[in-house]
Amino acid sequence: MNLQTLGFNQQIEEEAQSFLAEGYSIGRVSSEFKGMYKVLAENGELLAEISGKLKFQANERQDYPAVGDWVVLSVREEEGKATIHAILPRKSKFSRKVAGHTTEEQIVATNIDTIFLVQSLNNDFNPRRIERYLIMAWESGANPVIVLSKLDLCEDLEDKILEVENVAFGVPIHPVSSKERIGIDALYEYVSPGETVALLGSSGVGKSSLINTLVGDEVMSVKEVREDDDRGRHTTTHRELIPIPSGGILIDTPGMRELQLWESEHSMEQSFEDISALSDQCKFRDCTHNQEPGCAVKEAIQNGTLKQDRLDSYFKLQRELEYLERKADKRAQLQEKERWKKIAGDRTRIHRR
Repeated sequence: MNLQTLGFNQQIEEEAQSFLAEGYSIGRVSSEFKGMYKVLAENGELLAEISGKLKFQANERQDYPAVGDWVVLSVREEEGKATIHAILPRKSKFSRKVAGHTTEEQIVATNIDTIFLVQSLNNDFNPRRIERYLIMAWESGANPVIVLSKLDLCEDLEDKILEVENVAFGVPIHPVSSKERIGIDALYEYVSPGETVALLGSSGVGKSSLINTLVGDEVMSVKEVREDDDRGRHTTTHRELIPIPSGGILIDTPGMRELQLWESEHSMEQSFEDISALSDQCKFRDCTHNQEPGCAVKEAIQNGTLKQDRLDSYFKLQRELEYLERKADKRAQLQEKERWKKIAGDRTRIHRR
């Protein structure tokens, strides 16, 4: 397998040079399942596990390999297996908060060049969901592209594109139909040799169909959406890296209807630049856009240049980030307390000896 087709380049080679000099190999994580990893390397596809040292040094989920990672391997070619000893630096990563009440990062995919934010043009169309995905996409370090799928089911395309443009300033928008192969050719410019594209979107938006169309083969299973609400059933159950004949890489991800934010404070201004620009015109620098006099944001609501649901979404996401920050601070304090307890315990044991 040619590593260049997987995105291997001079920068990665330089980062891996010391490991290569010691006789290690380099591969890219294609999927993960219950602590085991499938890795694509020059030897082909390998089943890998992490070394004891890497496991010992890992403190959080982000310290473990993720789909898209370039990893350092010792290969047992005759067994088709390998051991992962290190993770090379990530140039980008798309993360979300893990499901449930735990305040912890879950890395969805790494080393991505472009993120296809896939939104269907059927009854499940939701600009508010696009806002949330955009915040995370900007934070990842990759370039977002909005793909409006199921064009063949849409009768008001211009209206829907206008809705998307109002929440995604300057982001490329591509209406497509995998079924009729409309608009597909325009997507290949993002999936050029050595480039990695991750597909993100809710279940049933057509990610699997889109991948099959781009690859030119039925590599992903497809399920029909429910007729009552146009929502889909989960087809993809895990993240997976898929090389395509043109030389690019696709990363499929499970459908995520509720994408919980993770460290996206700096991307709020980029995703809500209309509200940020208005905020600069407010009379008070710390204006909360509620009851303050001279609020340019409230004035924009009144004259119709800004929609109330757009502002409501801004407030909701802002509250979510503030809550996450408080939880993260508390978690960091507990971790620091546990660290000092461990140090104190180690000192006590040494003293007793």
